[in-house]
Amino acid sequence: MKDTGEASAWMRQWAHLASNPGTVLDVACGRGRNARWLAQRGHTVIGVDRDPEAVAASAPYGEIVQADIENGPWPFAGRRFDAVVVTKYLWRPLMPTLLESLEPGGVLIYETFGVGNEQYNTPRNPDFLLQPGELLRWCADLDIVAYEHGFQSNPDHIVQRIVAVRPRDDSGSFSRYLINPGEPAGSLCA
Repeated sequence: MKDTGEASAWMRQWAHLASNPGTVLDVACGRGRNARWLAQRGHTVIGVDRDPEAVAASAPYGEIVQADIENGPWPFAGRRFDAVVVTKYLWRPLMPTLLESLEPGGVLIYETFGVGNEQYNTPRNPDFLLQPGELLRWCADLDIVAYEHGFQSNPDHIVQRIVAVRPRDDSGSFSRYLINPGEPAGSLCA
């Protein structure tokens, strides 16, 4: 997942599932590549990053909070979002909080590196690489719209990503969500 300054292609492909206008949380937002794209499409963007320079760069796109979400309190306690976007970031203890932060009908768009990436690029530390199916297990109570785990090129890396929607009620139905015809979805094999 080369950082070209462009918004994540995975997020762009699936952002239509979020209410628009809606409130979107961009976790570990960095310099705002995803926040900018979302704000340009009418979303209210809330972002969080621990790097003060990144926060300053992202500030034009929404409410950007500087916080160390790995070692400090969750800065959005009690708040819920129409979408939560996470790209190139993994802190396993945060996952339950992210899922609880979704409004009913809210969409999780998550993309990061998977096991096997260590043979191609960084990160190599297993603490920052998803195990096969790990996102599926975390999202077991959500409606899974799309999931992929496998090799991507340019640059070479292993990616795992998911799009999942918090059910609006106890129906467990995900038929109300439209997937763009002609858009790829499914699984990649590593």
